[in-house]
Amino acid sequence: MKPFIVIFPVILFCCLLSAKRPNILFIFSDDHAYQAISAYGSNRNQTPNLDRLANEGMRFDRAFVTNSICAPSRAVVLTGKHSHLNGQLTNGETFDGSQQTFPKLLQKAGYQTALFGKWHLKSSPTGFDFWEVLRGQGPYYNPLFLTSNGNRKITGYTTDIITDRTLDWLKNERDSDQPFFLCSWHKAPHRNWLPAPKYMSKYDDQDVPEPATLRDDYQNRLSPASTQTMTIGKHMRDEHDFKLTPPRELNDEQKKIWNAAYEPKNKAFREAELEGDDLLKWKYQRYAKDYLRCIDSVDENIGRLLDYLDQSGLAENTIVVYSSDQGWYLGEHGWYDKRWMYEESFRTPLLVRWPGSIKAGSVNMDLVQNLDYAQTFLEICGANQPNDMQGRSIVPLLKGETPSDWRKSIYYQYYEFPGYHNVRRHYGVRNHRYKLIHFYMIDGWELYDLEKDPNELESVYGKPDYEQITAAMKKDLSRLREQYQVPPDNRPLPAKIKNLY
Repeated sequence: MKPFIVIFPVILFCCLLSAKRPNILFIFSDDHAYQAISAYGSNRNQTPNLDRLANEGMRFDRAFVTNSICAPSRAVVLTGKHSHLNGQLTNGETFDGSQQTFPKLLQKAGYQTALFGKWHLKSSPTGFDFWEVLRGQGPYYNPLFLTSNGNRKITGYTTDIITDRTLDWLKNERDSDQPFFLCSWHKAPHRNWLPAPKYMSKYDDQDVPEPATLRDDYQNRLSPASTQTMTIGKHMRDEHDFKLTPPRELNDEQKKIWNAAYEPKNKAFREAELEGDDLLKWKYQRYAKDYLRCIDSVDENIGRLLDYLDQSGLAENTIVVYSSDQGWYLGEHGWYDKRWMYEESFRTPLLVRWPGSIKAGSVNMDLVQNLDYAQTFLEICGANQPNDMQGRSIVPLLKGETPSDWRKSIYYQYYEFPGYHNVRRHYGVRNHRYKLIHFYMIDGWELYDLEKDPNELESVYGKPDYEQITAAMKKDLSRLREQYQVPPDNRPLPAKIKNLY
């Protein structure tokens, strides 16, 4: 009996250890284009730490959002419900923090929850034991943080500071006897793309490759593609976006560094007196380089977090999730910003590392959405998934198993018109090959064959060869709208806007 008496406690300890609930670190950026991550095949930049997540975990190549704009996307992530149900149709509403969210459910399940960084939902965070969030959009330098104990201004670069606070909490402030769900949510690389001092001159000696559609003429599509106001050539603001004068948020020391890096470049630009296509080329390079420099800081800080997880022994039992609140136009179709159901803004990066459960270097091609994140987190943490959530846990996908009844199509709806960039309201359905978009205020339709036309340059709606496909897609769209209980969007337009329709 003695060997059994000695061995039994060891077996019991191992069983308890294996049953220990995992921690989750959810790193979220703002407006990060999947095409600006080298793990996704970027020809513009290298992101070694994001690549590390992809190489050690799973990369999702068909991850999408339900509404490509900041606050609505965050509300969908928190609630697991489409915009029409969580109340956040646009950036204009104040998020109802009293409603059910996955952080609240995790708290009830015994998780400690914390959030550092961008919130952008106007109301104070709920469901978090500890939070420090940027006021509004937040600046790139010397940010003011809102906390449950009052406001706090910190000097430095915001991407670094968010990571500093995340690490402080991990090292010194959490209860090590409880599992945690920790959000590290970056402002970067949102407009106006101010790089950290160390990266201000990176890419100066090279040209960023231009996208094939930078000079898109918007032919073979409906009018919304040409009536938007988000082109690099016409609609970016010189001083604000192209850094022709020092940004106001810099302190004196930061301004000196900025002047040393940017003034020689600005002087050369003014002396060149560029016009036409040469000016467009310059604008693209200035914009793209600053955008990529901001991503360099995000990637560097992800590396800091991953290194600490390794050094502290937390890595083995901590799932790391990286995503963005939507995609972004890095010059595709001549654009910056997001909003559209077209691929670059509709699709978002999603990388997940889960030691012991995900096969390293996996790539998933199933259709997933930010609508699924809440239920995924709840299942991982052993909490109940409420019946009124509209997504679906992707845990089986993470384990390499696609359920036979996994969705074959996804729904999208954009509401913010009138609004910035004049992107018209629309909804639509996408499956693995086709995308049908309805600009419902003009009752106009577009259909794209993504296999033949991946850049979405020609709508094939109304063409005889696509009649059956169109009918099937419309039927599927009606099914999804019924499934998600989507009501008609009857919000009135101002009189001057009505004249456009």
